Amino acid sequence: MTTFDERAEALRQAGVPFAIATVVRTVDATSAKPGAKALILQDGSIAEGWVGGGCARGAITRAASEALSDGQPRFVSLRPEELLEAEGASHGEERDGVRYARSRCPSKGSMDVFVEAVTPPPELVVCGESPVALALCELSAHLGFSRTLRAPGLPAEKVPAVERLADDFAFDGMLGAERYVVVATQGKGDEAALRGAIASGAAYVAFVGSHRKFAALRQRLIDDGVGPEALDGVKSPAGLDISAITPDEIALSILAEIVALRRSRQRPAIPA
Repeated sequence: MTTFDERAEALRQAGVPFAIATVVRTVDATSAKPGAKALILQDGSIAEGWVGGGCARGAITRAASEALSDGQPRFVSLRPEELLEAEGASHGEERDGVRYARSRCPSKGSMDVFVEAVTPPPELVVCGESPVALALCELSAHLGFSRTLRAPGLPAEKVPAVERLADDFAFDGMLGAERYVVVATQGKGDEAALRGAIASGAAYVAFVGSHRKFAALRQRLIDDGVGPEALDGVKSPAGLDISAITPDEIALSILAEIVALRRSRQRPAIPA
């Protein structure tokens, strides 16, 4: 394993998002050659590798930042100003999946770079040991989530196959990955679980229960000092309305809602 591969693997293991930029084509003189690669972090810094000097780095790191934001790859074509003009392209224009960028390198070379995001798997956190909670853990096994079950006092023989089992509702120290939290405590630790969930910074917090039950719980938390705005984003009842009745059906409706939310955020914008 090369130093580049070792560094990439270390970032993966640490749950740190990064982008891989690969030079796929060059024309005339360029400092980086085809096959050159760099690992680019969210702040634009290069953790490892090389894809050219300052005249190329800005456009590539911007593309990396965008790829990390929406999960979509980018193809950047860096060309001298006069070549862009000759081809009727402009700096920042995107055409047929290619982003054109101006290169101010004195060498007047051109370079095409492919940028792809490498992000931690989305994190599904299920709070509770109810039938719905256990069904969520089982049904999500094939959806690519890193799964945590937070179920205080759950007997070991009832623990489903999840990556992590936590015995409380405190979220301190958890990965800052894309996170979806479902409170399926159903009467056993509702307030503690919901309090932890809304403080977790999750992209999605859902509560399994009726409108009436959540309204009563919401008021208790507000009376106890939780800001109303923190509770406004909680989805309750959890899941899409598919007339679900059984625990498996409810779990399916919740996972469908999470998938729909994830994909809507990743979908590239359609030009007007």
